[in-house]
Amino acid sequence: MTSSAMITIAGRPNVGKSTLLNRLVGEKVAIVSNKPQTTRNRICGVVNRGETQLVFLDTPGYHRPRTRLGDYMVDVVRQSVADVDAVLLLAEPIPNVGAQEQALLEQLRGGAPVVLVLNKIDTVEKEALLPVIDVYRRAFDFAAVVPISARTGDGVDALLDEAARFAQPGPQLFPDGMITDQPDRQLVAEIVREKLLWCLDKEIPHGTAVEITKFSERDDGIVDVDATIYCEKVSHKGIIIGKHGAMLKKISTMAREDCERFLGTKVYLQTWVKVKENWRDNVNLIHSFGFDCDN
Repeated sequence: MTSSAMITIAGRPNVGKSTLLNRLVGEKVAIVSNKPQTTRNRICGVVNRGETQLVFLDTPGYHRPRTRLGDYMVDVVRQSVADVDAVLLLAEPIPNVGAQEQALLEQLRGGAPVVLVLNKIDTVEKEALLPVIDVYRRAFDFAAVVPISARTGDGVDALLDEAARFAQPGPQLFPDGMITDQPDRQLVAEIVREKLLWCLDKEIPHGTAVEITKFSERDDGIVDVDATIYCEKVSHKGIIIGKHGAMLKKISTMAREDCERFLGTKVYLQTWVKVKENWRDNVNLIHSFGFDCDN
C-alpha cells in the first residue's frame, strides 16, 4: 500500500535548510549560499522510498522582516508549518534556544509533530550535543531528535527513517521521477540569483531579483534563456556589471554551467541588468517577480 507525508523544514536563516533539502532529494532543487535569507519561496523536494513518498518543503529562514518581501517570506513559513504531517526544526548545535527558534516553537505548539534536527554536527565534538539536546527538550516536547550534517550526509538516512514514520496511507502526491514542483524556468531564475549571492558582497545581492523573459528550446535541443537582473540602485547596477562587464560575465558563465548540468543540455544565456528602486517594498513588483504577496 502506498503512503505519503508532507513535511516542512523550518529554521533560522543560514542554518542549512536548502542544503538539507538537496541532500534528501539527491539533486540540487534549492539554491544555496553562505548568506542568510537565500530562500525566498517555499520549495518542494520529493523523495520516494519504496511505496512511501516523502514531500519536503524548504522554507525561507524565519527572521524579523524589514521589508514587504520580508513580510512575505515570514508568512510563507507560517503557512508552511500548518496542515502538514510533521515539521523538521533545523537548529545549530549551540546549547541555548535562540530568539528565532523560540518564536518558531511558539508557532508550532499544538500543531504537527516536530522533529528537532541538529545540523552541522561535523563542527562539534559528539559530547557537545548532549547539553544542546537537553536545552531544547526542556523548551519543547519533540517527537524525536536527530543529529545530522547536511553538508556531509551524516545522519541523513536516520532522518529519512524518522520522517517515514509520519507517512499516511493513500495515493502518492507526485508522479514517479518528479523531484520538485518547480518549473525549469523558475529553477533557472534561482540559479542566476544564486550566482549573484556568491559573487557579490554585503547588501547588494539581497536587493536583486531575476526575471526570465525568454525560455525556449531549439530543434537541436539547445535552450535559449534571457534573464533580466533587477537591482535597487544605479550604483548597484554598476557593481553587478563590473569593469568592462567582467562581473556580469562571471555571474552569467557560472549560471549557464549550472543550468546546463540541471537541464542536461546546452544553454545559451543572455543577461541584462535593470534598476527598480525599492522593489522589495513594492507589492506589485514583488508579485511580478513571482512572489504571491497579497499583503
